Amino acid sequence: MNASGNNWFDDQISEALGQSEAIPAKVAYEGAFQLTSIVDVSSLALAAMTSAAQQLAALVGAAKVSIDRRRAELWCGMTLKPQKWTLPEAWDPVAGNYRAMDGWIRLHTNVPRHLSAALRVLGADANRDAVAHKVLSWNRLDLEQAVVEAGGVAAAMNGLADWAAHPQGRAVANEPLIHWHESPGSNSRLPPFAGSLDGLRILDLTRVLAGPVATRFLAGFGASVLRIDPPHWREDGVEPEVTLGKACASLDLNKTKDRIRFETLLSEAHVLVHGYRPGALDRLGYDESRRREINADIVDVSLSAYGWTGPWRERRGFDSIVQVNSGLAQEGMKRFGTDRPVQLPIQALDHGTGYLMAAAALCALRRQRSDGRARSARLSLARTAHLLIANGVRDPITPTPSETCAAELAEMTHWGPARRVTFPAELDGRGPVWRRKAAPFRTADAEWPTHGK
Repeated sequence: MNASGNNWFDDQISEALGQSEAIPAKVAYEGAFQLTSIVDVSSLALAAMTSAAQQLAALVGAAKVSIDRRRAELWCGMTLKPQKWTLPEAWDPVAGNYRAMDGWIRLHTNVPRHLSAALRVLGADANRDAVAHKVLSWNRLDLEQAVVEAGGVAAAMNGLADWAAHPQGRAVANEPLIHWHESPGSNSRLPPFAGSLDGLRILDLTRVLAGPVATRFLAGFGASVLRIDPPHWREDGVEPEVTLGKACASLDLNKTKDRIRFETLLSEAHVLVHGYRPGALDRLGYDESRRREINADIVDVSLSAYGWTGPWRERRGFDSIVQVNSGLAQEGMKRFGTDRPVQLPIQALDHGTGYLMAAAALCALRRQRSDGRARSARLSLARTAHLLIANGVRDPITPTPSETCAAELAEMTHWGPARRVTFPAELDGRGPVWRRKAAPFRTADAEWPTHGK
């Protein structure tokens, strides 16, 4: 064990990034972990954030990285505290775990069409008690399949051994943590990266929550991030978290005019970060070969829920859903001695994967600057879950209470004043500066943001 908490995670991430050379920045840690969990979510989050910060330091020429352990945990949750205004609920009232005939199933209904799909299958109104009554008459695997086939999102609870033997679990276990692909390119288009990411243009096609975590980090250290959403996508409860530092615009890629604008933006970007299911961009006419045709130099970082191989590679999924499928929720139930699934104390799959995506993008830029080659990196929530489980499962350990408290900074958002937990990482004593306030989706034009605009 090293100063970060768990050098096994550090070694696995270093190997995934292909680091044969030493990263020059020194890392100093302070603070203490405070979360109780059956798996080492705190060390995973810290290791992923450290990797992103180290890659950033190596790219921009910083000599020292400082990270606070407790704040790293807190930044894997809601960081904003509204002052005299209220955030919408992050979860739809129907979303959650339900008892079926033979076990448990989780329904994810935050997206209206996913809610509609589940209610159609069950023949229920959007009422939690009504849904619970209907679910009781189903076998959990049958209901999972029916909801998925209807276009919804559901996860039948498995044990760890069940998932390890499942065709998708086996497929994920055989995938690398980061899958790399190299293409001819150049380094002539890259900004100088003198102390920050100023001049770096990132096109963000991500949804809750891993992808937005990656681009939020990059925006904080100088990148110009343009988030593109379809016309009706909503994430009301987390907008102040996922839009910080970004310009948020809308394009409908089924419309010719918007496709032309998207292709112009893609041709001008240095990095594309996207979280569409495997095959979804292909069906819109933007598979990887087409993206490379539009911009041969772009760094392409993509995310899926269940990995890139196996029968579930195109299945919709989210952090909480993958926890249930992969055995983490059942193991939590067993080790905490409860009669219902236990989720992890933070969404470690989302946040851990998000910082790994940021690290991959920065690593690819650093290498492109030296060898001119353009790189693609693929990651998944399920593969991060495999990493977390492979580190070991344990009975929950309650940390020794710490007197350290997380500092907060005043912040003005689109909705009103707030306070936000200070970001855990600093480079050479300087933390991130988000030069655009958090704001709703579709409040900016589909053009590259200028700082302060």
